[in-house]
Amino acid sequence: MKMKKLTSVLLVAACALSLVACGGSGDKKDSSKGGSSSKTAKVIDIDLTNEEYAFGVDKTQPELLEKTNAFIEKIKGDGTLDKICDKYFGSGEPEAVESAKLDSSKDQLVVATNAAFEPFEYTKGDSYYGIDMEIAKLLADELGKELVIENMDFDAVCLSVSQQKCDIAMAGLTINEEREEYVTFTDSYYSASQRLIVPSDNTAFDDCKSADDVAALLAKTEKSDKIGVQAGTTGQYYVEGSEDWDFPGLPAECVTYKSGSLAVQDMLNGNITYVIIDAAPASAITESINEMQ
Repeated sequence: MKMKKLTSVLLVAACALSLVACGGSGDKKDSSKGGSSSKTAKVIDIDLTNEEYAFGVDKTQPELLEKTNAFIEKIKGDGTLDKICDKYFGSGEPEAVESAKLDSSKDQLVVATNAAFEPFEYTKGDSYYGIDMEIAKLLADELGKELVIENMDFDAVCLSVSQQKCDIAMAGLTINEEREEYVTFTDSYYSASQRLIVPSDNTAFDDCKSADDVAALLAKTEKSDKIGVQAGTTGQYYVEGSEDWDFPGLPAECVTYKSGSLAVQDMLNGNITYVIIDAAPASAITESINEMQ
């Protein structure tokens, strides 16, 4: 979710969404206008962008930035980061992370996040889970501080750090210039991308082989089409357009949600056409929602 000018593959070729689907046979009416009775979703396994995740540190705390960068280098080098990722992408078991109560009299690391971005941050009961949350716990331990997690809307995460309400933002943040106005980014710890989610019975993208193919179809959407995104994320920039990202934008209307799961559920309810969100959450969300159908 975030910005340095990144290279994305967004070329528009010529496949019409409702007519020619990269050689496929999608039916736009069924998939996008509520005519479909589809109850499940699928991810189009093609990366639409190339991004880097990092943590956003309070600009007034250069020492925290230095120590966090050293910590990132350490967990990358000794295999700790790979082990954490394996808990969410492989055979490992995710671990609960607990948040202490905010107390200015204590030495605490206050982390801003949006716990609606599985597998990077999410909740079960009163406990936090996710790649970023497990890293946050280890970072707090490394610094000898008590961990406090402040859960908020995604578009408030960097702002809260810039206002010194939190020390660091750990929320699946893509590096970008706009966010750099609020925080100083650490070194990157994860490479990410955007993926498209469609109803399972939609065949429009089935024969697409590249990001160019998918982008060509998306460029043929109409103003009446609606694409759901999590507010403030790269998906929103992709749909609305962004000079920083070199995203031309799409004809479809961009509809924002507090979480990707809300967007996907609304798509299955027939209220929007597609959803665009980061690849790892796209997989986690569709798997979770499909299991409930």
